[in-house]
Amino acid sequence: MLPPRVQDLALALALTIAGVASLVPYHSHLHPFGLALGLIVAQSIPLTWRRSWPVLIVVAVAIPRVTYDVLGFGYAPFPLAPWIAFFTAMERSGPVMRRIVLIGTVIGATISQLAPGHNQPYDATVSAFIFLTAWMAAVLSRTRRAYIREIEDRAARAESERDDGAARAAAQERTRIARELHDVVAHHVSLMAVQAEAATSLLPGRPVAAAQSVEIIASTARQALTELRRLLGVLRSPAEHLETSPSMSLAELGTVLDQVRGTGLPVEFTVLGAPTPLAPGVDLTAYRIVQEALTNTIRHARASQADVTLCYEPGYVTVSVTDSVPAAAPGPGPGANGAAVAGRGAEPGRGAEPGQGDQGPPRSGGFGLAGIAERVASCGGNLTVGPTGSGGFAVTARLPAL
Repeated sequence: MLPPRVQDLALALALTIAGVASLVPYHSHLHPFGLALGLIVAQSIPLTWRRSWPVLIVVAVAIPRVTYDVLGFGYAPFPLAPWIAFFTAMERSGPVMRRIVLIGTVIGATISQLAPGHNQPYDATVSAFIFLTAWMAAVLSRTRRAYIREIEDRAARAESERDDGAARAAAQERTRIARELHDVVAHHVSLMAVQAEAATSLLPGRPVAAAQSVEIIASTARQALTELRRLLGVLRSPAEHLETSPSMSLAELGTVLDQVRGTGLPVEFTVLGAPTPLAPGVDLTAYRIVQEALTNTIRHARASQADVTLCYEPGYVTVSVTDSVPAAAPGPGPGANGAAVAGRGAEPGRGAEPGQGDQGPPRSGGFGLAGIAERVASCGGNLTVGPTGSGGFAVTARLPAL
C-alpha cells in the first residue's frame, strides 16, 4: 500500500488534470486563460499536504477558489478540491479549529456566491449541499476512528490483563511447587536424618537394628525421589516425556504414619465421621498438613506420642495433629529401631519460643507452619496452632470438602 503522502500527491495531480481538462474547451471565454489555469492548479496541488496541515490547506485551497469566482471566471470546475480540504480539516482538527474552519468556509462560500455569475439560487444550494455532505462524512469518519481506537484500547487492556493473569497463575504455580518441594524434602530428609542417627548409635553393638535403620533410609530416599520426579516433571517442556504420578492424598496417609512410627515416635490415627470425597486440592492439602506437622514434631519436639485425627462433617473435613510431652522428658534413648527421637532441640537458626528453655519442646517459627498456613488459606479453610495444656503442640485445620 502506498504511503499517505504519495496517495495525496496522486489525488492532487488527478484533480489538477481534471480541472485543467474541464477548462480547455472554454479557453476562448476565459481571459486571461493562463491566470484561470493557474488558479485551478493552485487550488488542487496543496492537497498533497492535507493530512499534515489540514487547516492551512483549507486556507491554501480556498484563496485561489474564491479569487477565481471574484474575478468573474466562468465555467468553474466542480469544487472537489475545496470539498476534500474541508472534509480533512473537519475530520482531523479539534473542536475549536473545526468551528473556525466552519465559519471561514461559510464566509468564503458567501463571497463566492455574491460574485458576478453566481446569482442563481441553484448555485448556493449546490454549494451548501456539497459542504454539508463533507461535514457529515467527517463526523462519521471521526466516529469510526474513535470506535476503532476504543476497540484497540480494549484489546490492549485485555491482552495486558491476560498477561497479568498468566503471570499471577505462574507465580501461584511456582508457590505451589515450592510448597510441595519443601514438604517432600523436609519430611523425607528429616526421617532419614533420624534413622541415620539411630544407625550410628546402634553400630557396632546392634548390627541387625542398624541394618533396619539403613533400610528405612533407603526406602525413604526412594520415596523422596519418586515425589521429586513427579513435581519436577511438570517443569519440563511439553516436548519432553513427563514422568509423573498422581498427587498425594489422604489415601496414602498410612505410608507417612508408618514412616514416622519407624523413627520411634508412636502415632495414633483416628477417623471420625463417614469419609466423604474431597476436592483434589483439599485432599492434597490435608495430606501435606499431616506430613508437615509430624515432620515438625520429629525435628523440633521431644514428644512421646502424636495423635492424628480426621473428622468428617457435612461440607468440611478437620485435620488435627497433636503431640504430647511427658512430664519429665527422658534422655536420649533408642526407639522402636533404636531411633533417638527424644531430647532433640531446634535446628540452628530455628530458636525456641521465649520462655521454653531446656524443659519444654522447642518450636519452629520457620517455613513449616507458614507453609501450612498458606495451604489452608489457599483452600479457604481455618487454621489453629498453639501449645496444649499437657505441654504438647496442636495443629488443627478445618477445610471445605469441595
